[in-house]
Amino acid sequence: MAGFKKLIFLQLSLWLTFSLIGTFFFASSFDSAVSKAQRSSQVMVTQYIQNKTMENVTPEHIRQALASGNVFSTFIVRDFNGDTVLNINAPTPLPFLTNIIENSINAIRPQFSVNIAKDIKIEFVINAQSQAQLLQQALLLLFVLTALVAFIPIIYMKAIYKRLNRNVSITVANAVDVYITQNQVTESIENEFNTSKMQALSAELAPSFNRLAHFLKSKQEDIQTAAQSIKQEAYKDVITGLGNRNMFVEYYEHQIESTSKKSFGTLAMIRCSELQVINQTRGYQKGDEYIKSVSDIIKHVSGTYTGSQTFRLNSSDFAVILPNVPTKEAEHFGETLQARFTQFQQNQELSSVANTGIVPYETGKPLGELLSVVDNAMSMAQSKQANAWHIQRESDLVNNVGAGFGNQNWRKVIHDVIDSKRVSLMMQNIMPIGKNVKAYAEIQARFKTEEGQMLPTASFLAMAEKLDMAIEIDKLIIDSSLELIKSRNFTEKFFGINVTASSAHSDQFVIWLERRLLKDANIASKLVFEVSEFGLQQNIKASKRFIDMVHRVGARITVERFGVGLTSFKFFRDLKPDFIKMDASYTRGLEEDKNNQYFMRLMVDLAHRIGVSVFAEGVESQEEKHIVETLCLDGVQGYYIEKPKEI
Repeated sequence: MAGFKKLIFLQLSLWLTFSLIGTFFFASSFDSAVSKAQRSSQVMVTQYIQNKTMENVTPEHIRQALASGNVFSTFIVRDFNGDTVLNINAPTPLPFLTNIIENSINAIRPQFSVNIAKDIKIEFVINAQSQAQLLQQALLLLFVLTALVAFIPIIYMKAIYKRLNRNVSITVANAVDVYITQNQVTESIENEFNTSKMQALSAELAPSFNRLAHFLKSKQEDIQTAAQSIKQEAYKDVITGLGNRNMFVEYYEHQIESTSKKSFGTLAMIRCSELQVINQTRGYQKGDEYIKSVSDIIKHVSGTYTGSQTFRLNSSDFAVILPNVPTKEAEHFGETLQARFTQFQQNQELSSVANTGIVPYETGKPLGELLSVVDNAMSMAQSKQANAWHIQRESDLVNNVGAGFGNQNWRKVIHDVIDSKRVSLMMQNIMPIGKNVKAYAEIQARFKTEEGQMLPTASFLAMAEKLDMAIEIDKLIIDSSLELIKSRNFTEKFFGINVTASSAHSDQFVIWLERRLLKDANIASKLVFEVSEFGLQQNIKASKRFIDMVHRVGARITVERFGVGLTSFKFFRDLKPDFIKMDASYTRGLEEDKNNQYFMRLMVDLAHRIGVSVFAEGVESQEEKHIVETLCLDGVQGYYIEKPKEI
């Protein structure tokens, strides 16, 4: 292609060179012809007037002599004093190309003649129209001929180049097809270009193609290595370094579900029961540390089993595959995990750590069915006690008899807690900032099994919500709180009680609560009911009915976890809460996050304008407490201020 461009450049250069040379030649010829015509005209005019006087040369004689108008384009006659006697001006425009050349060389110039008596002076310009036409035609002919000579080889060479290029392309395409045919049955590039098959195409290309084959092999190896590295990173959990859900699915499908070799083993799912509570009360950094610690415990216990694999499925769930481990041995695995979790719970002062569901598996078992069964086992474990484990045995899996048993067992446990009123109340104070600020102590509930074991609070409340039993739990907590306040004579202290959104939006619950509070009117004025911002937003009309009733009996309202929704201040104008409690996510790292500081200060200013006090929760350090104080909040709550304690 570069050679063809050089050919075009050379031809164009030659064409321009010959055109310029030809133009110069014709221009010189034109100048010579015009000069000769001018000299002839001057001699003729001089001879005509040489022996004549002005009386003999009249304008009429001259007009008759110039009647044709083909000799002169300009003819001026002057007398002895230089006055113009006759002026004939009939300029004829020259052709375009000739005019350009004439402007360059100035060939046509005025000529002068004088008689012997010097009383007749004539100035004239000849008419060079005929010479100009000849020059124009010669130039056009020159350009056409030189263009043909220059461009015909270019057109011919272009056709040859296209044909040659097409032949080369076909040859290369055929060679590539041969190579693809040789390698299409394998996943990796093994064969080089077959020289014998290439001989019919082009033996000269074979060495280059073989070098290309080696290059492709090396690049394929690089790509495979990079892809494996990317896959490992994509399949790795950042916090724990374990494989994620994608790796778990791939491992199960290749090593268990689709393998031709018979195998059996145990699948365990471990669910971190306190992650949400820790994230909300202590911050997400503490939540990550909690997950990392649970991961270390699982890896340590499962590492004693040959071929064990551990994965993190989502934010709170881990999966452990124990190949060739029978159900009896899996019981020992569950007991060991429970013991380690209980030890960690005591060290970290948690209400629970994690629960474990265990099921056996065998080759060909679909993953979806197995996960459904192990999730059912997890529900059973959560309904027992803190850090409990449960094995879903094969006898429970026949014809899917055990389906839904986890939910049924939870329902039984929750009913048993309600009927037996096995609820333990904890208290966490909100520290006021400022002398005139009214704060309160938040009451937190813990639930126990029939054997006195503490149930995982987050799982218990989640299952109660799922089974439509949250209203009964809220009634139990409120009743227990009121009885405790009366029995301990806490009439001077203010207490906050959490209420679920489903209860706040229930007309029956609102009627029950109003009657219950009116029964103890002196205590009602000491109560503050906490409802989440998100829950209140779900039904503004029902939320307003609930808040109006609470205010009617003398109690107050706190909007907790404020800032995670899209609340507008029309929301406050309509509902008129007494307090808002900023979500813990705004407190975390507050000393370094200027955006959170700005947002909290804006919320404080606007809330104070409408008479709403603002609290911060999840305060975990001296720095966070100091920043909260500078932002003019009304109170702080968190583990740095006070941990939940028994009332």
